[in-house]
Parts: sequence; structure tokens; C-alpha cells
Amino acid sequence: MKTSTRSSSVSTKAHSPKLGPGEYRPEGIFLRPEDLPRPKRLHERRATPSQPCPTCGRPASKHRTYRRSLYDFGDLRSGRPCILELTYSQHYCRACQKYFNQDLSDVTAPKSLYTRRVQDLAVRLVVEDGLPYRSASWHLWRDHRVFVPFATLQNWVEAGGKKGHGAHGH
Repeated sequence: MKTSTRSSSVSTKAHSPKLGPGEYRPEGIFLRPEDLPRPKRLHERRATPSQPCPTCGRPASKHRTYRRSLYDFGDLRSGRPCILELTYSQHYCRACQKYFNQDLSDVTAPKSLYTRRVQDLAVRLVVEDGLPYRSASWHLWRDHRVFVPFATLQNWVEAGGKKGHGAHGH
């Protein structure tokens, strides 16, 4: 009789909704980017009324305002990715007769869809940690809630040098 009582208590624990330390809970797997949770939108404004011209250094007035959407590290509490809505200004220098945009190089590379933080971590995962591109892509989603296609990772790594040639030049 003790055996049957013990087995029933074991089976009750196995179906308990409480999870113990280190117990594995798989996340939902997304097969298409369209199935990802809706992103949280963060707003940053970098539009200024005047900016020194990068060519001559004279003050250049704001001509118009633009907006860029950049993928950034996500919100782990809500499990949602984040998009940084960056508003910036374009300026016109009368002396040089040239247009130029507000400098965003500290936030993103030209024409990139991602923040520098995302790009830097992604390249480190491949070059320094030696993760394959697909694994690095999955790691970025799982741990940082930012979806970066593995082909994009490959382009970033190859643009900065060959895979495996990190900061030490091995």
C-alpha cells in the first residue's frame, strides 16, 4: 500500500504547475518574422534648429526633418522587440550650398536598419564567441528580443573582416 501512495504523490508532483529552479520552459518558436510580437516603439529626437557645417564649420539652418526606424534590443519584461523611432534634421549650408544630415553615427551606421548596439553585439557573438550565424541570430532573439536574419549577420562580419579574425588578428 505504501508503494501506491508514494506513486500517486510522485505523479501529483509531476503535474504540479510550479516550476523548480532550472526547469526548462521552451518558448514559442516563430517560423516567420511576421509572427513576431508587435514591437514597442521608443522615440528619440535629434532635430536641432542649427548645426555647424561639416565642410566649412559655419552655422547651417534646419531645412527639414526626417524619421528613421531602427531595430534595437527588446523589452525582456514584455517579451517584445523594440523599434527606436529616431527623428533627425537635415541642414543646408548657404556658404557651401550643400545639404547634410544630423550626425547619427553614434546610434547607427548609414542606411542600417539596426542600432550600433545590436550590430556590435551580433558581430561579437560570431567573431569572439565563435557562434555560427544561425545560432547567433537565435541568441539575439532569445536573449535580447531583436530579430536579425543570419544572412545580415554574415554581411556584418564579412564587412569587418573574415570570420574568426577578431580583435587579436588571429
